[in-house]
Amino acid sequence: MRIAIDAMGGDNAPLEIVKGTYLSAVENPAVDILLIGDKAKILEAFKEVEGEFPNNVKIVHTNVEISMEDDPMVVMKEKSDSSMAIGLSMLKENEADVFLSAGNTGALHVGSTLMVRKIKGVRRSAIATILPFKTPILMLDAGANPEVTEDILQQWAIIGAKYAEIMLSINNPRVGLLNNGTEEKKGTPVHQAAYQLLVENENINFVGNIESKQIPHSPCDVLVTDGFTGNIVLKLIEGLGMYMFSSLKDMFTSNLLTKLSYTTMKGQLKEFKMMFDASEYGGAPFLGLSKPVFKAHGSSKAYDFYNAIKQAKRCCELDVIGTISNLL
Repeated sequence: MRIAIDAMGGDNAPLEIVKGTYLSAVENPAVDILLIGDKAKILEAFKEVEGEFPNNVKIVHTNVEISMEDDPMVVMKEKSDSSMAIGLSMLKENEADVFLSAGNTGALHVGSTLMVRKIKGVRRSAIATILPFKTPILMLDAGANPEVTEDILQQWAIIGAKYAEIMLSINNPRVGLLNNGTEEKKGTPVHQAAYQLLVENENINFVGNIESKQIPHSPCDVLVTDGFTGNIVLKLIEGLGMYMFSSLKDMFTSNLLTKLSYTTMKGQLKEFKMMFDASEYGGAPFLGLSKPVFKAHGSSKAYDFYNAIKQAKRCCELDVIGTISNLL
């Protein structure tokens, strides 16, 4: 297996990406990892790693990077020799089996759609991310498509359910439609039309509309929504988790008595924090593409990226894309 990685994408590139890559390379010596980016910067980052340069890691040099501020079309035009564009090209030409980047989401979505291409019949590819509650929820779209139609939402329900079945080992996943009420006639005309399509589709275990307040209680296994709403939900959950844990920490460290209480509850608080932590899942796939492309969080640290590589590797091993293609 060959995993291509954009070493220059994200807020902490290339250091944290290199650290995460090292952990994965040592653990999986039979997997070839292709680090794409500025060779000098990558080698400098490897000096921060305790251990020898892994034999199964190869550097593909380019000093062109795509920033978070770049226009999405830049990957196809003036920066076609960037680390992201090269990685997508390698995937397209079968020089890699999967591509992973923590870089510009818009550029990655446009580049993968135009270069890697979608599965035949798929209208739009979607970012499928895990909402990390006690019982995780796979939500799509998490930011790639601000506007959708009812047909697209139905396709995502089918694709998302199959992905959850294979990758999360969920039998007959429950599918919900994110809406501003549980009633059948709630939401925009698109939501109402999507509801009818999902109700009538016998191949989907549709459990109805889901309100945002229900999400932490895991009322479904797969949650479909447009990318604009999904991205807001995702970032709200991330921010709320950080706020709640920070508030609890302040509460427990306010005086000697609360500090003593903190020592007895340290384990439970750590578990509480992990409930809002998506680092165990690392990366989110663009579902609907003909080949696996994974997006890691822009602020990913080494452990996040290590887990993103693990998810990408497992997706290839289980041939998730091939299974979804045959399904459609």
